[in-house]
Amino acid sequence: MKVIFSKASYFLIILITLLGYINSPTALIIGFIYTLIFKNPFKIYSHKAIRYFLKISIIGLGFGMFIKQTIETSKSALSLTVYSIILTVVLGVLLTRFFKLDLKLGHLITSGTAICGGSAIAAISQVIKAKNSTISMALCIVFLLNSIALFVFPAIGHFLNLTQEQFGLWCAIAIHDTSSVVGATLGYGDEALRIATTVKLSRTLWIIPLSIFSIFLFKTKGEKIKPPYFILLFISAIVINNYQVLPQTATLFIVLLSKRLLILTLFLVGSCISVKELKTTGVKPILLALILWGFISVFSLIYILN
Repeated sequence: MKVIFSKASYFLIILITLLGYINSPTALIIGFIYTLIFKNPFKIYSHKAIRYFLKISIIGLGFGMFIKQTIETSKSALSLTVYSIILTVVLGVLLTRFFKLDLKLGHLITSGTAICGGSAIAAISQVIKAKNSTISMALCIVFLLNSIALFVFPAIGHFLNLTQEQFGLWCAIAIHDTSSVVGATLGYGDEALRIATTVKLSRTLWIIPLSIFSIFLFKTKGEKIKPPYFILLFISAIVINNYQVLPQTATLFIVLLSKRLLILTLFLVGSCISVKELKTTGVKPILLALILWGFISVFSLIYILN
């Protein structure tokens, strides 16, 4: 009976989320509370759904953007993107050795912090041939920090009176996962959301050079590097919107549906956070993740404000 109730509740929450009655932070909290009470009955499928829903949602958000704005935003954030990625990766490599951590676990945490959370971890783990348990630990830590960021960043943004442009750029650089970047900026304003999405996706392309670096670092051979192809579809959506191929009512509906799908993704992320896995991870990997996250957050904020 409990299993039936837990599954029914799961689908009910999904329906309520898609109808727009739940915001980003609430969705994440509900997901986490749900998994504490019932344990996620669809955990394997949830992980897959997060990956696909996130990509579909990002592509959908492209229908609310324009070519000129996107290019200008990407250009303005290029130097900060380069500096933050290089410095974070270097610091991550040094701290992993200092803490005497498993090198692959340390590298996955570093990659997720430097670029785009779960997407980077998934891509780099294939290149360095990481074990499933190592991947799971890295993802769990990143999911946890993403959850904290969803509440902390908007509060700091309002406290410091950051403009939408400043806040969107800061979130794109300092928050690990794209889902949480969008979740944090959804309530801050449409301009913050647009900038954050654009910069975060341009940052995702850095998975390719990081994969090449990882091959040399771990001396792996014969591994294929998979570029994030969904970004091409995101760009296509921007082009379609820019030239008004679809009526405005259609593009507005697609954008609205994409935002709700992203909130649903955050519920799924919350339902996949495992307290058990966090307990078995130990202090050092979490400490590494916190130091790297603190560094990239403070560094990028100072850079943006000055």
